[in-house]
Amino acid sequence: MAVVGGGIAGSAAALKLAELGVQVSLFEAGPSLVNGPPACHLHAGGNLYREISDQQCLKLLEQSIHTLRVFPHALNRRPTVIAVPNNDPGDPNALLPRLQKLQAHYAELVALHPNNQQLGPVEDYYRLYSREDLQALAELAIPDTPQSLDDWMIPVAKQLDLAAFKFPFVQVQEYGLSLLRIAATVSLATQRLAQCQVLTNTKVTHIEQVGGSSPRWRVDYQSEQGEQSIEVDYLINACGYRSGRLDDMAKLTRHRMVEFKAAYLAKWPSQQGRWPELVVHGQRGTPNGMAQLTPYPDGIFQLHGMTDTITLFKGGLVKSSDNSAQPELSPLLSRKLTQGWRPEEIAERTSEAVKHMARYLPSFSDACVAGRPLFGAQQIPGDDPSLRAASVSFDKAHYARTEIVKFSSALHAAEQIIDNIRQQGLLLGKPEGSAMTELRCTQGLSYQQVLDLAEQLAEQRNYPLALAR
Repeated sequence: MAVVGGGIAGSAAALKLAELGVQVSLFEAGPSLVNGPPACHLHAGGNLYREISDQQCLKLLEQSIHTLRVFPHALNRRPTVIAVPNNDPGDPNALLPRLQKLQAHYAELVALHPNNQQLGPVEDYYRLYSREDLQALAELAIPDTPQSLDDWMIPVAKQLDLAAFKFPFVQVQEYGLSLLRIAATVSLATQRLAQCQVLTNTKVTHIEQVGGSSPRWRVDYQSEQGEQSIEVDYLINACGYRSGRLDDMAKLTRHRMVEFKAAYLAKWPSQQGRWPELVVHGQRGTPNGMAQLTPYPDGIFQLHGMTDTITLFKGGLVKSSDNSAQPELSPLLSRKLTQGWRPEEIAERTSEAVKHMARYLPSFSDACVAGRPLFGAQQIPGDDPSLRAASVSFDKAHYARTEIVKFSSALHAAEQIIDNIRQQGLLLGKPEGSAMTELRCTQGLSYQQVLDLAEQLAEQRNYPLALAR
């Protein structure tokens, strides 16, 4: 079987198939696996997104727990604090019904299996903080290492402009996720599986269905060894935002969108204490769009601002056409994807991101550029730009396409593909385990092994080592 695309979705599918004894060829055009759009947040409940359905949030919770079971060393363990500012029409109390549903569902998952308790005790999944609570915490000293849920709130209470917010604040156990440590885990896991052939720096140039009653796929590809070709029983399109190009080769139609987004790295000299992630809700695409502050070691923070001058881009959301399944970004955004950013672009957008957060966190105004942006394009199947919990679709015989929007959906997509392969009689034997089963090849790796390789990848990708830690 062949998987085209070595991001998290393609890598997860390849690892799961190889563990079942299937010979898999994993094609990746870049130099290493899982080198996609920025991922910093484990959406264990989807509370960043007020606009998505409760059903999507429950699905993201399940998928996030599964992700932590399979990639235990990828976790950045700190809570997320969600606040609603006065300039936003929302009511923070409107978040409570969803939080209660998520907490109840988390309790059900933990009751099913103790290994599902990946987000701390069920009763601590979320906690509310009133103005009086935060004012009291602001009087306390900031601990070097937080020991309690309240400890995480002390720097927030001391440095946030509380007069700019509505209450209560919500602290929720939505943790951070390290893209670099996932990439390292995947790379180390493939080395443990003889059935998984990884072909990096390899571009698929053509695919074609061949054969009659039992169709196969011919895959032509260009590598450092020249032009080559293989035939496989089943083909998985895991090309991410480029999925439409493979669909076009296969002469398949598909309606999808692609969105270009970016996050920015800043160093905060006046930082005090260890910070939780901070999300200030706002209306997407307006000057008051959501602001997001993600902490890393060494005073490095990743910034999102859901405005057209920060994370979003004018013309950054594009659709497929009747003539092609591949949405086409503007030449300006395509240039960023293929050639990188100009220094003045990095400085300008990072400065806008710092100003956006400093409206609520005044001392953050002294933050400065700490590295190149984390950027990329993500596919969104269909025509709903708010869709976050997506997984996979099937077309033609023996052809699947992964269509994940969030990293945590990758394993669920892989399981759906394996079910489809079984239904088509291409995989014998009984299914192993349950939907939450760990991958054996990612277990037993030491944290130090993963960290060492993650730091190497950070250097190769020209990012601060803090992003690996």
